[in-house]
Amino acid sequence: MVYDGREIANFILDFCDKKNVRVSNLALQKILYFCHVWSLVKLDQPLIRHQFEAWQFGPVLQYVYREFKDFEKQPITSRAYKLDAQTGQKYKAAYCLDSPTQELLENVVGFYSRLPASYLVDLSHAKGGPWDIVYNHTEKVRPGMKIDNACIRQYYSEANDDYRRFVC
Repeated sequence: MVYDGREIANFILDFCDKKNVRVSNLALQKILYFCHVWSLVKLDQPLIRHQFEAWQFGPVLQYVYREFKDFEKQPITSRAYKLDAQTGQKYKAAYCLDSPTQELLENVVGFYSRLPASYLVDLSHAKGGPWDIVYNHTEKVRPGMKIDNACIRQYYSEANDDYRRFVC
């Protein structure tokens, strides 16, 4: 099943709250990315329906970034909302995960949420990785540069044990 990034962001924030782990917007973006990565590799399907963009500090879902940008470097204390197109009302983005996805996310979030945001940025910036290929090219850097799911799957399927140790 493929989800809206706001739903997965809320899962991550709820999971981290239960573990007393505080998450900044920067860390949330990287944890979201690695959740998507490992869904592509382990479940053979995308987790999030939208593509990540290559921004200066790594992969980003821009609509999730906008949702939490006011927190800047502070821990996020709210949740993401969606807009009902028929009523114009906002509602909390709720998640209902199937068992394989929930189990994977608990492992991924449990692992990556323990790491500092700066280390998560470093991991997402791996030389020759999907972000690096999209962001560091000969053309001018511009907003909206999409990171291809096939590239993500291939790179992390072949990744060394530093990336794979928590999911195996």
